[in-house]
Amino acid sequence: MMGTIHKALTAWIGFGCLWLGVPAAADDRAAHLPADLEGQVRKSIDRALSFLRSAQKDDGGWADQHAPAINAIVARAFALDRGHGPNHPIVRRALASILRQEQSDGGIYDRGQNLANYETSVVLMFLSSLDDPTLRPRIAKAQAYLTSLQFDQGESIDPRNNWYGGAGYNQAKRPDLSNTQMMIDALHQSGLSKSDPVYQRAMVFVSRCQMNSATNDQDFARESSDGGFIYSPNENGESKASIEVPEGKAALRSYGSMTYAGFKSMLYANLKRDDPRVKACHGWIKRHYTLDKNPGMPGARAREGLYYYYHVFAAALEAWGEPVVVDDRGQSHHWRIDLCRKLLSLQKPDGSWINDQTRWLEGQPIYVTGLMVQTLQVAAGE
Repeated sequence: MMGTIHKALTAWIGFGCLWLGVPAAADDRAAHLPADLEGQVRKSIDRALSFLRSAQKDDGGWADQHAPAINAIVARAFALDRGHGPNHPIVRRALASILRQEQSDGGIYDRGQNLANYETSVVLMFLSSLDDPTLRPRIAKAQAYLTSLQFDQGESIDPRNNWYGGAGYNQAKRPDLSNTQMMIDALHQSGLSKSDPVYQRAMVFVSRCQMNSATNDQDFARESSDGGFIYSPNENGESKASIEVPEGKAALRSYGSMTYAGFKSMLYANLKRDDPRVKACHGWIKRHYTLDKNPGMPGARAREGLYYYYHVFAAALEAWGEPVVVDDRGQSHHWRIDLCRKLLSLQKPDGSWINDQTRWLEGQPIYVTGLMVQTLQVAAGE
């Protein structure tokens, strides 16, 4: 009980000015898109928002399943768009719909979905993007709620336990890197101080998801030094990219979506560029730079989680602050240009995006399109 109260107070004290993400380095901001590509991106975003605008329901939302999260993703895309903004009627109707799911514990989630951390994290990012002083009490309560979900001494989890510092879908579900990075992202974007201990605790868990024997104390990483990330250290390691084997345990494989999620989380937690964990992860990124697949995912599964991958790719490289990734062969990649061109090539005639590999909700065009509008907004520096 005292642990939860302490974390709640910490979140309230740590709440400061509202801002969105880590500003990219000056050189990266200067490296804007070529004028012709910038125009194409603007048209692409407009087409996507037209698709989403036509799908908004009378209650202000878009989704039935996972409604608070998907509605917040789409609404945030409109709020960050220069042609709409946080006070546009589309955004305000969506806000009213989302806040109907506000709970007495400070979270904003559908009680029937068991996705309290994920949904509250996404909603908190949306609320923070509105820069609305009237929402600050709600933002602070949501921050406190998210920190209360982190596994630590408050739940009798000590630092030797590989659950320590992580977060799962809810207070009972085992922690994983995807949910942990969502929590970190939401706290970071909503202005929680970088010095808050929630980040330091999270780095214990994040480090245990990295395949790097020099910095990971888990047995499964003992022989690994590739620097990429897996899904969870739970039960001797879990990777969504592992190949099924008839007998025994599948070898743990690092993969792109989790590696960029881990990279972004380390940067948001203020780890320095010369930290061995950051350097090892950056090395993985240089060796596996691609937008043709979710790198590390095997064979026919290489497109699974592809749009999630694009989203964390953009956020992580913006946080890194360099306009060019030089791969291990010495080839330079202007990641913003590459990403914009890739997304333009994948957009459907009606303005939407959808994955033919439907795992992780990527067969739902409303969700994927909202996410890709945000991704283009990051890539274009909007």
